[in-house]
Amino acid sequence: MSTPTFTIFGGTGDLTFRKLLPALYNMHTAKDSADDRQIIIIGRRDYSTEEYCGKARDWVRKFSRLPYTDEDFEKFSAQISYYKMDFIDSNAYSSLNLYYKERDLNDHIFYFAVAPRFFSIIASGLTNVKNACHGKVILEKPFGEDLDSAKVLNIQLEKFFSAKNIFRIDHYLGKEMIRNIQTLRFSNPIFSNLWNSRYIESIQISASEDMGIEGRGGYYDASGALKDMVQNHLFQILSIVAMEWPEKFSADAMHDAQIRVLRALRPVADIRETLVLGQYEGYHQEQLVKPHSSTETYAALRLFVDNERWWGTPFYIRTGKKLDRREIKIAIIFRPSFLEKAAQNILIIKIQPSEGVYLQFNIKKPGDTDEIIQAKMDFCQNDYVNKLNTPEAYERLIKACINDNTSWFSQWDQIELSWNFIDKLHELYIWEKLPIFKYAAGTTGPEQANELLRGFGHEWID
Repeated sequence: MSTPTFTIFGGTGDLTFRKLLPALYNMHTAKDSADDRQIIIIGRRDYSTEEYCGKARDWVRKFSRLPYTDEDFEKFSAQISYYKMDFIDSNAYSSLNLYYKERDLNDHIFYFAVAPRFFSIIASGLTNVKNACHGKVILEKPFGEDLDSAKVLNIQLEKFFSAKNIFRIDHYLGKEMIRNIQTLRFSNPIFSNLWNSRYIESIQISASEDMGIEGRGGYYDASGALKDMVQNHLFQILSIVAMEWPEKFSADAMHDAQIRVLRALRPVADIRETLVLGQYEGYHQEQLVKPHSSTETYAALRLFVDNERWWGTPFYIRTGKKLDRREIKIAIIFRPSFLEKAAQNILIIKIQPSEGVYLQFNIKKPGDTDEIIQAKMDFCQNDYVNKLNTPEAYERLIKACINDNTSWFSQWDQIELSWNFIDKLHELYIWEKLPIFKYAAGTTGPEQANELLRGFGHEWID
């Protein structure tokens, strides 16, 4: 069987230079990729292959996980060919077909490292490429811009590619600690036996960024925090944290367990008790942002999963840009003890930038006293992982696609349910004419997000 050719549309963009090429270099250097793989870079810029590889060298040197050497890069870059092409020109695909034919390249993986509005254009163009329909396609998020556009896009893609060959990538699902959630929960009875509303008071999922939109104003201003982060990344994390024990750890069983969580999300009755949106001060001065834009750069949500396991336990989600830290974490807050002075037990799964598990519990203060104090156990996985130099998210997910492993990719029904929920949520917020609250850069976000939790006797875990 031939080694699939790896073609990247959007080969001169930041995603390709910062993530994809370093990931492919790491895979090649670690012998996780076939030596005869061809990597075709599609771009509009006027580069020769030699010029492109010269530019790529600096990015690989800077962002690769494995040590960079000129020898390794020369072997890796020998797989790369740059093909100048305007991928929005439907007539250009006949020439691309000839390019593949001349090189006897018939087995394909296509990576759409471009904005979602170009997905259907490229898929339509590939109808002119022999055997392309039998290949695989990897799509970057977001999948569509709302539920309606996502449905249209899915129909267009499935007309050409088979459903099993469409890989909707969510790089969060490739992160080490996201993949570790199941092991932490299901292999430890001290957690698995307590993983329900009887023992857990609330769950928080936080994804904070200390940077702004970083020159992505054109994309972000048409998207916002709900579409950019909540609908995909954070709903995926929610479904993994809240899922039932799968019958077996297969792609289908994992998918079924996650989809049941999304189907059980409680319809919103009072939007004021559910959602707070914010925008950092100075957002309107960002390049390509509309002067009076109401796009949110922050979102805080209070949700419920209405099933036997989670009835009555709120799931709090927050995400935002230009906050006081860069951090992704999950906090499991257990119900209070019968002892008044005992603090609540808290389990924190740290995903980014540090990786690990933190557990807060109570002990007696040493000495002749009955005072209860908090003890903290903190397992930092970073040191262990760094010693192993384990694969990063994009490496894992590209390799999973090559190996037909769909376990860690978003499926269409998950995306449809997520879009449906977020669209209705956003429509309710607009219908009620609720404001987009301002917050200063370098803070934790708008004060109204803190008030959302305080109204129900809770606080964000910082």
